[in-house]
Amino acid sequence: MNAQEIIRSLEAEQLKSNLPEIHVGDTVKVGVIIQEGNKERTQPYEGIVIAKRNSGINATITVRRIFQGVGVERVFLLHSPRVESIKIIKRGKVRRAKLYYLRDRVGKATRVKQRFDREL
Repeated sequence: MNAQEIIRSLEAEQLKSNLPEIHVGDTVKVGVIIQEGNKERTQPYEGIVIAKRNSGINATITVRRIFQGVGVERVFLLHSPRVESIKIIKRGKVRRAKLYYLRDRVGKATRVKQRFDREL
């Protein structure tokens, strides 16, 4: 076995199989494991998926939400052990692969139309 085959086999062990089908524009709730002192708890983070990157074990989603009037974006590795759960709240109907234009919008202009033809 060469080095690339060893790396692929190690990555295959770490891949999660129970991930939902996530699309850009969806509103998701990501359960992130937070460690405070010697205790662990799950912190939910809910927002709109504005970007998605598929590349095997390095697949990521960028989730944006407005917190106290300030836009906050977090990038989550989908196969990370720190990401406990991903739940789709609402499907969004968008015509772009990346929704970076939402960064410039404020208030009701940041809303995305709901899509009803896909399962939650």
